[in-house]
Parts: sequence; structure tokens; C-alpha cells
Amino acid sequence: MIRPARPADESRLRAIQSAALSDPWPELLNVAIDGPPHVFVCDEGEGPIGYALTVPDRPVAYVAELAVAPGMQGQGYGSELLDALLGELRERGFETVRLTARTDDARVRSFYDGFGFRAADELPDHYDDGGDGVLLVRDL
Repeated sequence: MIRPARPADESRLRAIQSAALSDPWPELLNVAIDGPPHVFVCDEGEGPIGYALTVPDRPVAYVAELAVAPGMQGQGYGSELLDALLGELRERGFETVRLTARTDDARVRSFYDGFGFRAADELPDHYDDGGDGVLLVRDL
């Protein structure tokens, strides 16, 4: 089930964030749970197992983080979450979705390619460790 995040989800979301992301943004998660930004979670009945954090700037939504708990990855939860998120953004009148990914992360790039994202710009030294990024864009 995909639903908006609630304050009670915060500790679980922090655990997912620190375990699943190489470049988490804890400060953004601090404010996002009460929105905006907006956080949607994938909850299979025992609390969140994944989340997507979006920053709205109509008509564009920026997906700042999308993460699934490491033990739950590869089971379709990320796809379910992104599919629901894209539908929700479309219904809310957004026209474009943007996000960044590491240039050298083939698995992540393949995931987003499968949802119709395309590379729009290169982002040299985008990450704190000096890693390069790529801006991915998808029209809704």
C-alpha cells in the first residue's frame, strides 16, 4: 500500500535512509514528513519498507530520494512506489518529474530508464565524494 508519510514513520524512514542511500539528505527528511516536501511510503502492514521524497515546484516535481530497505530490494517495491508516485503527481497537475542519479550506477539508471526517464544533463562532481551525477527527466 502506498500512502503519505506520518510523523510516526520517522524513525523507520531514517533507518531506511541511512541503510539504503549512499548520499542521504537527513535535513530534508526532517521537514518533509510534515510536508511540503512530500513523502510517500510503501507500507506492507508493519510500517514503511520504502519511501519517495519529492520537492514540488509546479509544474515540476523533484524526486530527492527514493529508497527501499535493503532486505526488501529487488522485490518490486521500488517499482510499485515510483509507479504510484508518478500517478499521484500526474493527478496533482505536475507536468515533469526530475531526479539525479550517479552516472556510474547502472542498476539505478536501468530502473529509471524502465519508467521512461531520459538523461537531460551531466552533473560533474555532483556528490559530496566528488562522484558525477546525471539529471534524469520524465514528462507526465
